Amino acid sequence: MLKWEYALLVRRRQAATTDIGWEVVFIWYSPDGSMVDVTPYGDTALAHLNRAGDQGWELVGMSEDPSLEGLTELHRYHLKRPKAVTPQPRQRIRGAGRGTRRTISG
Repeated sequence: MLKWEYALLVRRRQAATTDIGWEVVFIWYSPDGSMVDVTPYGDTALAHLNRAGDQGWELVGMSEDPSLEGLTELHRYHLKRPKAVTPQPRQRIRGAGRGTRRTISG
C-alpha cells in the first residue's frame, strides 16, 4: 500500500528585523517535525515550490490567513510525496528443504 509523507512551506511577510520596512521569510516544516528557514534558497514562493518539486514533493493545497492582511501575510503551501519504502526483513523458513540431520562420528 502506498503511504505518503507531508510537509509545509510557510511564506510570511513581516516587519524587517534589520531595516525599516518588510521582509518575506520562508519556513519549511519537514515530515520529521523539524523547522528550517529556507529563505536563502529563493525569494519567491514559486522558486521554493519548484525546488520542492525537484525533490519529489507535490503541491496538494494552499491556504492563507486573511486575518493577518496588511500587518503580515501568511501563506501555507501543503505538499506530499510518496513515503520511501523500507524493505521488510526476510523471514527464514526453518527446516524447509533440509533432509535429515547428518552427524559425523569418527
